[in-house]
Amino acid sequence: MANIKSAKKRILVTETRTARNKAIKSAVKTSIKKVEAAITAKEKEAAQAALKTAISQISKATSKGVYHKNTAGRKISRLTKAVNSLA
Repeated sequence: MANIKSAKKRILVTETRTARNKAIKSAVKTSIKKVEAAITAKEKEAAQAALKTAISQISKATSKGVYHKNTAGRKISRLTKAVNSLA
C-alpha cells in the first residue's frame, strides 16, 4: 500500500477512471451485440437503427480516450459492412 499522499491519490484516481472506462466499454459491447443480433435475425431496419446508436457510442468512447482512433474506425467499419451486406 502507498504511504505518500500523492501516490494514494493516484490510486483513487486510477480506480475512478478504471470504473468509468469499464462502464463505457461495456455499453459499447452491448450496442455492438444488438447490431449483431439484428444482423443474424436478418432485420435490416433494426440493424440500421442499432448501428446508428453503436456508432454514436463508439465515437463517444473514442473522444473520451477509452478506444484508440483506429480501433474505433475498425469497429465501425466492420459493423457498417455487415449491416450493408444484408439484402
